Amino acid sequence: MGARIKELPAKLPKSFDKPDEPWYQYLTLDLIWKVLGYSLFHPWVSWIIVLCLRAQLTPYDALEMKIAMVWAFLMSAIGIFGIVSEKIAYGNPREVDLSEEVIVVTGGVEGLGSLIAEVYGMRNANICVLDTKKVEYEEAEEKGILYYECDVGDAKQVEAVAAEIVEDLGPPTILINNAGIVQTKSILDSTAEDVEKTFRTNTLSHFNTIRTLLPYMLRESRGTIVTVSSVLGHLGAANLSAYTASKAALYALHASVRAEIAQHPEGAEIKTILVTPGQMSTKMFAGVKTPSRFLAPVIAPVDIAKEVIKMIEKGESGEIAAPLYSQYVAFLGILPVGIQQLVRRWSGIDKAIERAGLVQKKAVSEKNG
Repeated sequence: MGARIKELPAKLPKSFDKPDEPWYQYLTLDLIWKVLGYSLFHPWVSWIIVLCLRAQLTPYDALEMKIAMVWAFLMSAIGIFGIVSEKIAYGNPREVDLSEEVIVVTGGVEGLGSLIAEVYGMRNANICVLDTKKVEYEEAEEKGILYYECDVGDAKQVEAVAAEIVEDLGPPTILINNAGIVQTKSILDSTAEDVEKTFRTNTLSHFNTIRTLLPYMLRESRGTIVTVSSVLGHLGAANLSAYTASKAALYALHASVRAEIAQHPEGAEIKTILVTPGQMSTKMFAGVKTPSRFLAPVIAPVDIAKEVIKMIEKGESGEIAAPLYSQYVAFLGILPVGIQQLVRRWSGIDKAIERAGLVQKKAVSEKNG
């Protein structure tokens, strides 16, 4: 008798729960780019066009044949360059066997972390979640996840929980640093406690977990560290000073950790992944509107989760950035400052939190005190 399939409760969405919207709302630059990537810009498809022309007995010196062959060679060269570039940057992928991996997700009770944890739970992986939110035993058992109530901003709590994880599941080999909070306050309305709390959760937690769990990975000579940052770490935004600064720090931390692991003799099989999503449809930024659904669509957490899981299981290092603009947002910094300012005005990035009605203000008595 085969293993019993785990039954999970599911509530399917009802069509009348959502207002009717035009079909073109789903047409985005990301979708067009993805389709082109699998068609016109794909080397294999480019050579198929050449073969089709030859099947029609098109001579090699015909203009259309010359254009098709030049295009096919160009797409092939770009593809080969990309493969070589990634090989130089990240080396060979490592072998990943989920039955031998121990996965730790911080901030995995809600949002992106929850999706990743639940996928691994359904696949009977050795998965645990570190979060300040408490999860009932029955729910944890149903999801196949071990939950540890832990403030990852507290180094001592992380060290204590790490010892429990080793005893319960074994040495951690995959760390997904996802924990994050946001306080939508201007720098004048924020307090020292607000800033400290944001940095403890968004930045110091990464130091605590990496410092604690990386030694286990080095002893095992394998591992993967996932750093979840944000495109706002590149851009900054009004009323999000603490959040954007805490996420910007993760870019430098990721680069430094990569460099240090590369210098360690046991670090060849330890991979690093940087995740820099744009606005996701989570509670964190509910109500915030992007300047354009076409150019800057709101990303579903499941899309980021799929990419993270795929890269982890392929044993690769790399960067995950979505939507498309987040892959090139760093180029904004090399543009003339006047153009940068015009882009910020057009995008409405510095007005988005205010327009969504999310700006938190100090009490009047506190301001006058």
